[in-house]
Amino acid sequence: MIARRALLAAVPALLAAPGLRAQTVAMRLDDQVAPGWRRGVLIRWGDRVTFDAPPFDPARPSAAAAAAQFGWDARILAAIPTPAPDGVPRALLAVGHPRVEARLAFPGGRDMPEVAGAMQGASLLNIEKRGGAWLVVDGGYQNRRLTAATLCRLGSDGGPATGILGVTGGCATPWGSLLLAEGAAAAWRARLPGIEPGTAGLVAELDPSDPVSVPVKRPALGRFGAVDAAAALAADGRAVVWLSDGRPGGHLYRFVSDEAAGARALDAGRMWAARIEAGSLRWLPLPEGDPLAAARDAGASRLDEPSGLAFEPRQGRLCVALRGGAGQVLEIRAAAGDAAAETGVAEVLVQGREAVAPPSRDGAVPALPAWPWAPAALSFDGDGALLLATDRGQRPGPLPEMLFRVPVEGADRGRPAFVLAAPVGAAMGGAALVPDGALLAAVAHPGNTPGATWEAPATRWPTLRPEEPPRSTVVTLAR
Repeated sequence: MIARRALLAAVPALLAAPGLRAQTVAMRLDDQVAPGWRRGVLIRWGDRVTFDAPPFDPARPSAAAAAAQFGWDARILAAIPTPAPDGVPRALLAVGHPRVEARLAFPGGRDMPEVAGAMQGASLLNIEKRGGAWLVVDGGYQNRRLTAATLCRLGSDGGPATGILGVTGGCATPWGSLLLAEGAAAAWRARLPGIEPGTAGLVAELDPSDPVSVPVKRPALGRFGAVDAAAALAADGRAVVWLSDGRPGGHLYRFVSDEAAGARALDAGRMWAARIEAGSLRWLPLPEGDPLAAARDAGASRLDEPSGLAFEPRQGRLCVALRGGAGQVLEIRAAAGDAAAETGVAEVLVQGREAVAPPSRDGAVPALPAWPWAPAALSFDGDGALLLATDRGQRPGPLPEMLFRVPVEGADRGRPAFVLAAPVGAAMGGAALVPDGALLAAVAHPGNTPGATWEAPATRWPTLRPEEPPRSTVVTLAR
C-alpha cells in the first residue's frame, strides 16, 4: 500500500509526541471519555422511536414492539440539519441496524427470526437540543422504523420489493435523499424466509423528510452488498455515489448518473472501479453486469476490506477506511476537484497499528496508547477534521474500539486524537456532527465477545445494572 513502510516506521515517533503520550486506554466494562469531552445518552436499543412504541421489555420480545423501537445494533448514517425558525437546534438522525446476535438479543439465546427482522433495518429520528442536551423528539413527525417488513420499490418505475435488510452504511446526499447500503443482507436472506434474492443487498434511496416515502432500491448501483456509500455532485450537476464492498481484496466503486442529480438520477448511469498506483488514481469504466467480476477483469486495485466512506465537499476530499489487518485510511482528491473526473491522487492519511499487550504478572489489564486499529466508519466534523471509528469484528486484541478525531490540515495532519473508547465487546458505529457543533456517536452491541450470552454478557453497559441486558446506544459528545 502507498507509503505503508514509511508510515509504519513513523508510528512510534508519533506516539511519543507530547500531545499523544497521555492518551492511553484499557479494556473495561464501562466506556472511557477523553479529557475535555462530556458524554450523554441520546437513545438505546429498545427505546421508543414511533409514537405507538410500547415500553422496552427485553425478556418478552415481539416483532410488533421491535418494529417501533430502536434496533439492536447501531451504525450512524447521517445527521441532517432541519429548519429551526424558533432558534432551537434540530436535526434528523439516521441510524442503521445491521445485525442481531440471537445469543445476546433473546432470552436463552434461541433465535426468533421474525422478531430479529424487526430489530434490524434503520431508524429515523427527529432530535433537538433542549435544556442544554440533545433529545429524541417524542412522537416526532419524521420518526420512523424501516425493517424486514418495509415495502420498497425496485427502481423508480419497478415493482414492489419487501424489506430493508442489514444496513451497514449510507449517507445523506446533496440532492436531499438518504442512501442505505444493505451490506449485511446476505445473512438475512438465509435467516428470513420469503426474501427475494434479487431485491436484497442493494442500495436503497428514500426522502428522509417524508415519513411515508417509499424506499427505492437502486439496481443500477450494483447488487453486491456495498457496505457503505458517500455522495457528491459532479461539476456538471450529475450525481456521484462511491461504494465499498467490504471484502478482503475488495474494490472501491463509483457510480456516475446519466442525468442531473434528482429523484430519478440513480436509475441509470455507469459504474467505475478505482485503480491506485504510486499515489495516482484512475477510474476504470465497467460494462453492465456483475461489478465484482468486471472490476477484477478491468484490473482495479484490490484493497484490504474497503469499508467506511466519507466525503467533505468544501475541500473535495473523499476518505476511505480499509479495515483489514491494522487498517488504514486513504485520502482521495479528484482532478480539478470534479467528483466525476477520471483521474486523481490518493495517499495514506492514517496508518493503523495493531496493539500488543505487555505481559502482566498480576492479571491486570494494562492501559495502552490509543491509536486506530481497523478503521471502519468515517465522517467529518465542522472543522473538516476526520472522525474515525474502529471495529475489529471478532479479532481479539487488548484495545477497546475507539472514536478518534484526525486533523487533515496543518502540523497535526494525520495524527489521531482519542475521543471515546467503547466498553468491552462493543464496536464504534460511526459518528455525526449536529448543528451546535456537538457529536453523536454509536456504541454498537456492547458485551458481544466470543462466548458471551444473554445470561452472561461481557458487560451490561450502559447502565451496568445486573437486571438489564447490554444495549447499543447513541451517545452525545460535547466539549
